Amino acid sequence: MACLLEAPLRISVLSEVTATSRHYVDRLFDPDPQKVLQGVIDMKNAVIGNNKQKANLIVLGAVPRLLYLLQQSCSSLELRTECAIVLGSLAMGTENNIKSLVDCHIIPALFQGLLCLDLIFIEACLRCLRTVFISPVTPVQLLYTDPTVIPHLMSLLSRSEKTQEYITQIFSHCCKVIIEFPSLIFRPQSTKRFYLITVRMQALKCFSVLAYENTQVSLTLVNVLVDGEVLSQVFVKMMQRDQPIEMQLTAAKCLTYMCRAGAIRTDDSCIVLKTLPCLVRMCSKDHLLEERVEGAETLAYLMEPDVELQRIASTTDHLVTMLADYFKYPSSVSAITDIKRLDHDLKHAHELRQAAFKLYASLGSNDEDIRKKVISVYPLW
Repeated sequence: MACLLEAPLRISVLSEVTATSRHYVDRLFDPDPQKVLQGVIDMKNAVIGNNKQKANLIVLGAVPRLLYLLQQSCSSLELRTECAIVLGSLAMGTENNIKSLVDCHIIPALFQGLLCLDLIFIEACLRCLRTVFISPVTPVQLLYTDPTVIPHLMSLLSRSEKTQEYITQIFSHCCKVIIEFPSLIFRPQSTKRFYLITVRMQALKCFSVLAYENTQVSLTLVNVLVDGEVLSQVFVKMMQRDQPIEMQLTAAKCLTYMCRAGAIRTDDSCIVLKTLPCLVRMCSKDHLLEERVEGAETLAYLMEPDVELQRIASTTDHLVTMLADYFKYPSSVSAITDIKRLDHDLKHAHELRQAAFKLYASLGSNDEDIRKKVISVYPLW
């Protein structure tokens, strides 16, 4: 049975279905395997950048047939790979396309495909899964229906740069809530290629969402070795000034979340001497407004329960005075050429003030002397 789009869209799509679209689907049922393969390849070329053609093919029933061919052990690996690529292209269309693919049970079919030993086919399945899971209309719970999926994905991490990229993107999107993973173990061999440039940021983001308010995962991460070095020290190196700002911030978030989860002591040197100073540095006006907001909010979260961290932060790089600058946006501009800057400042003014208040509240939550410092800078706001 064909996967159905929503009624109004289906009517409009059906009115524009062409003989060519039907021809693409008909070729999927040819008894000659070579003609089927060529038909899938031609379909792949036809749907690239063409949302109308993608919707046509979904309405005409291409998805169930592609999934059938993908799951047949008698299908050649080339055919199965091309089917996964076409499904991935269909997933890059509209949200209605994604809904239709999910309704056709594409996710369990692709998970099954990951059991294949062929790396190219695995990468094609993972690319499609990544596209499906990062869509806001896909229920993230579908990643956890089968308890064997997460451990298998972890085992695929070290297969190639592409498997690392796609899997960490899936994890970073789907691990937005506190979820316990009893079988989730970050083995050294799963992270031994952690330094690959193309996946470092995705891996960092994945670790940050996994560690957030999750003691079990944080305690696991703190014992992970990467080429003989503990993961926390890898994060410390990523906070160095010569690294991209996004990387510095995300690495600091990873260590912050691991600390708040109880996996790292608040007096550990990686927190006191590295993470806290990095976050304070992010609050300076040398950084983009978005970076200043993220740095301030993360710093507030880090030191909220610890008075000693609050005292250290209050005397680091004139932080208390630095935060007063958060209240000076939007900046006053008169030249018409600065209109884009004004619009940008207006959009972030509220976020800046909110971040400053959070950080001031965290700074002064336990120490009277710090509260006096905060009050003393009030006229600068």
